[in-house]
Amino acid sequence: MLSAAAAAVLLGAASLPATSSMRPAHTVAIKGFAFSPKSLTVTAGESVRFVNSDSEAHTVVADNGTFSSGGLDTNDSWTVRLQKPGKYPYFCSLHPYMKGTIVVVARGGH
Repeated sequence: MLSAAAAAVLLGAASLPATSSMRPAHTVAIKGFAFSPKSLTVTAGESVRFVNSDSEAHTVVADNGTFSSGGLDTNDSWTVRLQKPGKYPYFCSLHPYMKGTIVVVARGGH
């Protein structure tokens, strides 16, 4: 059985600490028990930062297990960089009705 980190490498995802010096190309707000925007298209290698503005904790978990943020308290953020083109639906494991999708396109848009 693979560790989460090993699985992420194989599937083309990298979880980055919020203190990383890398600047996120995109931000998803977690507010009002929803992800905004619900769907986001990024280029392979770009990062997506999730920021929890709710007074409740939330998580960001890929349906296929590619990434998982762990618990995000109020004002916490978490960043993921996806390298492999594809569609990555995700949800909050604490509130499964909260859903979103990241679509990753190849560099050059192909």
